Amino acid sequence: MRKVGPYGVETLPQVAAAGSGSATLAAGSGSATLAAGSGSATLAAGSGSATLAAGSGSATLAAGSGPAALVDVPAAPASCRGALTERARLHWRLSDGGDPAALAEEFLAAHGLPLHDFTRPATRQHDTGACGAALYLSAAAGAHLAGAPGAAPEPAPTLPDLAVVVYDHRPTRATPPGPPASPWWLGEWTESWTPRQHADAVDQVRAAIGRGDVYQTNLVGHAAARYTGDPLPALSRLGALPGARYGGVLTGDGWAIGCASPETLIEVTDGHLITRPIKGTRPATAAGRAELLASAKERAEHVMIVDLERNDLARIARTGTVTVDDLFTVRRWCDLWQAESTVRAAAADGLGLADLLRATCPGGSVTGAPKHAALTQIAALEPVGRGASMGALGWVAPGHVDLGLTIRTAAADGQHLHSWAGGGITWDSDASAEVAEAAAKTAPIRATLAGR
Repeated sequence: MRKVGPYGVETLPQVAAAGSGSATLAAGSGSATLAAGSGSATLAAGSGSATLAAGSGSATLAAGSGPAALVDVPAAPASCRGALTERARLHWRLSDGGDPAALAEEFLAAHGLPLHDFTRPATRQHDTGACGAALYLSAAAGAHLAGAPGAAPEPAPTLPDLAVVVYDHRPTRATPPGPPASPWWLGEWTESWTPRQHADAVDQVRAAIGRGDVYQTNLVGHAAARYTGDPLPALSRLGALPGARYGGVLTGDGWAIGCASPETLIEVTDGHLITRPIKGTRPATAAGRAELLASAKERAEHVMIVDLERNDLARIARTGTVTVDDLFTVRRWCDLWQAESTVRAAAADGLGLADLLRATCPGGSVTGAPKHAALTQIAALEPVGRGASMGALGWVAPGHVDLGLTIRTAAADGQHLHSWAGGGITWDSDASAEVAEAAAKTAPIRATLAGR
């Protein structure tokens, strides 16, 4: 990256595939100014200019020019998706220091998207032209907010731990055709742990449950595959998978995330909070549905996480407003049945985005109970970091937040695609069944990425 000036100015180049062909992952034009204290972050400005005064974190300003990149942000309003132009972006990594939740809230406010109090009528600074913003927070950043131990090294270190991308609402510029890309090719997947290692980790969680350390821990495995060609069409296909409530992509300098998540981490509308935890999986057959509904193990695993989510919302809700609707409702994602519940609450006075993220990240369904103890186990047992998976990704706008939990998610760097899958481990878990469940969850993702 080319760095100029006191904060550093960097261009937003293309991501080169491993071979001929490339994918444009970020572009914009304009400038921005950042005033900040300790820590650091990367700020990329699109058209226009802006000033950010942050309580913590310094910044690097990135500006570029060129054709608009693909904009298909998960949970963005359908009416806006064809009329979004990037105006500014913020990147942050754990090594930068500071508080990513506070930094995100301050950055959005500086760009005309104040999210300081969800209980007040939404206000929009019309002179800024901002429509809304994509927000991505990694699982590692969520664990950082929770005060959990650091996890294993990340398999895709080009990915930021926080990305906030602000968009104008106006017709996008046409992208001129680029040079022909090489044919899409995806190699064999290489797992970060073997089935035996995965099963051994399940047994270690069960032993911890027996000692009373935890009630449930979610274990996640990772795999990577080399590619050539443009990864964006492959990642975009994930959003069309059946049940992908948070289908879409987010791209940046050297990275891209494709999401097919069905799970709502947190939604805020007019001061009302909703989370929809998913726990419990079976094949999407009549027999699989009946087995899921009858499984005492799956129901116990699910109810534990519902209780955890009730507790998370209670930290930021008006007293007495937390309720559970549709407990253990079976819904379909691709060729799997999954159990989902809906937890609702009314936001406490003064609740803003930073406190919302601190209370809900990382999501309970991909950590375990108690959350901090489960995160400690995850850091000790998983061989690599969770990367783009098990974090938060979605859309924010004045008075509104809609973040999906990044399950059923893949990511690209310059040479590899990455995928993750796992499941919740309880005392009644069978190690071989847990390994098979993780494989069943990732199979549609890998097939879609390959173009099958």
